[in-house]
Amino acid sequence: MRYSTKQPIALVRHPAVADATGRCYGRLDLPLADAASIAPIVTALAPMRGATIHTSPLARCRLLAEALAADWRQPPPIADPRLLEMDFGAWEGLAWDDIPRADLDRWAADLLNFAAPGGETGAALTARVTDFWRNLPEQPNPHVVVTHGGPLKVLMALAEDQPVDLLRPTLPTGAIWHTPR
Repeated sequence: MRYSTKQPIALVRHPAVADATGRCYGRLDLPLADAASIAPIVTALAPMRGATIHTSPLARCRLLAEALAADWRQPPPIADPRLLEMDFGAWEGLAWDDIPRADLDRWAADLLNFAAPGGETGAALTARVTDFWRNLPEQPNPHVVVTHGGPLKVLMALAEDQPVDLLRPTLPTGAIWHTPR
Protein backbone atom coordinates (compact mmCIF):
# COMPACT_ATOMS: atom_id res chain seq x y z
CA MET A 1 0.00 0.00 0.00
CA ARG A 2 2.54 2.55 -1.15
CA TYR A 3 1.73 6.18 -0.41
CA SER A 4 -0.07 7.28 -3.55
CA THR A 5 0.93 10.92 -4.04
CA LYS A 6 4.24 12.53 -4.84
CA GLN A 7 4.24 14.45 -1.55
CA PRO A 8 7.22 13.51 0.64
CA ILE A 9 6.82 12.05 4.10
CA ALA A 10 9.47 12.20 6.82
CA LEU A 11 9.18 9.59 9.57
CA VAL A 12 10.92 10.65 12.77
CA ARG A 13 11.65 8.72 15.95
CA HIS A 14 11.50 10.79 19.12
CA PRO A 15 14.74 11.80 20.88
CA ALA A 16 16.17 9.59 23.62
CA VAL A 17 14.29 9.46 26.91
CA ALA A 18 15.58 9.51 30.48
CA ASP A 19 15.75 6.39 32.62
CA ALA A 20 14.84 3.97 29.83
CA THR A 21 17.88 1.71 29.71
CA GLY A 22 16.79 -1.88 30.13
CA ARG A 23 13.15 -0.92 30.74
CA CYS A 24 9.95 -1.66 28.89
CA TYR A 25 8.50 1.81 28.50
CA GLY A 26 6.07 1.64 25.56
CA ARG A 27 3.40 4.12 26.65
CA LEU A 28 5.05 5.52 29.76
CA ASP A 29 5.36 9.26 29.28
CA LEU A 30 9.04 9.49 30.17
CA PRO A 31 10.86 12.84 29.90
CA LEU A 32 13.52 13.43 27.28
CA ALA A 33 17.06 12.62 28.34
CA ASP A 34 18.21 15.98 26.96
CA ALA A 35 15.84 18.68 25.70
CA ALA A 36 18.72 20.07 23.62
CA SER A 37 18.45 16.94 21.44
CA ILE A 38 15.41 18.51 19.73
CA ALA A 39 17.30 21.35 18.00
CA PRO A 40 19.43 19.23 15.62
CA ILE A 41 16.34 17.30 14.50
CA VAL A 42 14.47 20.55 13.81
CA THR A 43 17.45 21.74 11.76
CA ALA A 44 17.63 18.49 9.80
CA LEU A 45 13.92 18.70 8.97
CA ALA A 46 14.13 22.28 7.64
CA PRO A 47 13.62 21.10 4.02
CA MET A 48 10.18 19.82 5.09
CA ARG A 49 9.05 23.29 6.25
CA GLY A 50 5.34 23.69 5.60
CA ALA A 51 4.57 19.99 5.98
CA THR A 52 1.62 18.84 8.04
CA ILE A 53 3.06 17.63 11.34
CA HIS A 54 1.57 14.53 12.99
CA THR A 55 2.66 13.28 16.39
CA SER A 56 2.06 10.70 19.03
CA PRO A 57 0.42 12.38 22.03
CA LEU A 58 3.28 11.33 24.34
CA ALA A 59 5.57 14.19 25.40
CA ARG A 60 8.73 12.63 23.96
CA CYS A 61 7.19 13.00 20.49
CA ARG A 62 4.93 15.98 21.06
CA LEU A 63 7.74 18.26 22.31
CA LEU A 64 9.69 17.69 19.09
CA ALA A 65 6.58 18.19 16.93
CA GLU A 66 5.69 21.40 18.78
CA ALA A 67 9.25 22.69 18.31
CA LEU A 68 8.95 22.04 14.56
CA ALA A 69 5.63 23.90 14.36
CA ALA A 70 7.03 26.83 16.34
CA ASP A 71 10.20 27.00 14.22
CA TRP A 72 8.17 26.85 11.03
CA ARG A 73 5.57 29.34 12.35
CA GLN A 74 2.68 27.10 11.46
CA PRO A 75 -0.32 25.53 13.22
CA PRO A 76 0.25 23.12 16.11
CA PRO A 77 0.95 19.49 15.25
CA ILE A 78 -1.88 16.99 14.99
CA ALA A 79 -1.69 14.63 17.98
CA ASP A 80 -3.00 11.25 16.90
CA PRO A 81 -3.41 8.33 19.33
CA ARG A 82 -2.95 5.88 16.44
CA LEU A 83 0.74 6.88 16.58
CA LEU A 84 1.21 5.77 20.20
CA GLU A 85 3.78 3.10 20.95
CA MET A 86 2.58 -0.45 21.58
CA ASP A 87 0.71 -0.82 24.85
CA PHE A 88 2.73 -3.26 26.97
CA GLY A 89 0.11 -3.35 29.73
CA ALA A 90 1.46 -4.84 32.98
CA TRP A 91 4.99 -4.84 31.55
CA GLU A 92 5.12 -1.03 31.33
CA GLY A 93 7.96 0.33 33.45
CA LEU A 94 9.40 -3.06 34.32
CA ALA A 95 13.00 -3.94 33.67
CA TRP A 96 13.06 -6.40 30.78
CA ASP A 97 14.98 -8.75 33.09
CA ASP A 98 12.04 -8.72 35.54
CA ILE A 99 9.51 -9.96 32.99
CA PRO A 100 9.21 -13.76 33.23
CA ARG A 101 11.35 -15.37 30.55
CA ALA A 102 8.52 -17.70 29.48
CA ASP A 103 6.29 -14.68 28.78
CA LEU A 104 9.00 -12.98 26.73
CA ASP A 105 9.53 -16.19 24.77
CA ARG A 106 5.80 -16.50 24.03
CA TRP A 107 5.74 -12.86 22.87
CA ALA A 108 8.80 -13.32 20.65
CA ALA A 109 7.30 -16.48 19.14
CA ASP A 110 4.07 -14.71 18.14
CA LEU A 111 4.46 -10.92 18.01
CA LEU A 112 1.24 -10.50 16.06
CA ASN A 113 -1.08 -12.38 18.41
CA PHE A 114 0.48 -12.33 21.87
CA ALA A 115 -0.13 -9.41 24.24
CA ALA A 116 1.38 -8.68 27.60
CA PRO A 117 -1.29 -8.82 30.32
CA GLY A 118 -3.54 -5.79 29.75
CA GLY A 119 -1.56 -4.77 26.67
CA GLU A 120 -2.11 -4.96 22.94
CA THR A 121 -1.04 -7.39 20.25
CA GLY A 122 1.25 -6.61 17.35
CA ALA A 123 -1.79 -7.08 15.10
CA ALA A 124 -3.62 -4.31 16.97
CA LEU A 125 -0.60 -2.01 16.65
CA THR A 126 -0.37 -2.77 12.94
CA ALA A 127 -4.09 -2.17 12.40
CA ARG A 128 -4.19 1.25 14.05
CA VAL A 129 -1.00 2.49 12.39
CA THR A 130 -2.24 1.21 9.02
CA ASP A 131 -5.48 3.15 9.58
CA PHE A 132 -3.40 6.31 10.16
CA TRP A 133 -1.41 5.63 6.96
CA ARG A 134 -4.55 5.13 4.88
CA ASN A 135 -5.77 8.59 5.86
CA LEU A 136 -2.61 10.45 4.82
CA PRO A 137 -3.35 10.57 1.07
CA GLU A 138 -6.49 12.60 1.83
CA GLN A 139 -4.25 15.53 2.79
CA PRO A 140 -2.39 17.37 0.01
CA ASN A 141 0.71 18.57 1.92
CA PRO A 142 3.96 16.80 2.64
CA HIS A 143 3.92 15.17 6.09
CA VAL A 144 6.25 14.84 9.06
CA VAL A 145 5.29 12.02 11.42
CA VAL A 146 6.90 11.97 14.87
CA THR A 147 6.38 8.64 16.60
CA HIS A 148 7.92 5.59 18.26
CA GLY A 149 9.86 2.48 17.26
CA GLY A 150 6.89 0.12 16.92
CA PRO A 151 4.74 2.40 14.74
CA LEU A 152 7.80 3.28 12.65
CA LYS A 153 8.32 -0.39 11.74
CA VAL A 154 4.76 -0.47 10.41
CA LEU A 155 4.97 2.90 8.63
CA MET A 156 8.27 2.10 6.94
CA ALA A 157 6.92 -1.24 5.65
CA LEU A 158 3.78 0.44 4.32
CA ALA A 159 5.83 3.17 2.63
CA GLU A 160 7.97 0.54 0.94
CA ASP A 161 4.92 -1.56 0.00
CA GLN A 162 6.39 -4.45 2.00
CA PRO A 163 4.85 -6.82 4.54
CA VAL A 164 5.01 -5.53 8.11
CA ASP A 165 7.80 -7.21 10.07
CA LEU A 166 7.72 -6.33 13.75
CA LEU A 167 11.19 -7.85 14.14
CA ARG A 168 12.58 -5.32 11.66
CA PRO A 169 15.20 -3.05 13.22
CA THR A 170 13.73 0.34 13.95
CA LEU A 171 15.25 3.78 13.64
CA PRO A 172 17.52 4.94 16.42
CA THR A 173 16.10 7.67 18.65
CA GLY A 174 16.23 11.06 16.94
CA ALA A 175 16.62 9.55 13.46
CA ILE A 176 14.73 10.63 10.32
CA TRP A 177 13.62 8.39 7.44
CA HIS A 178 12.11 9.69 4.19
CA THR A 179 9.64 7.82 2.03
CA PRO A 180 11.07 6.30 -1.14
CA ARG A 181 10.48 8.31 -4.29
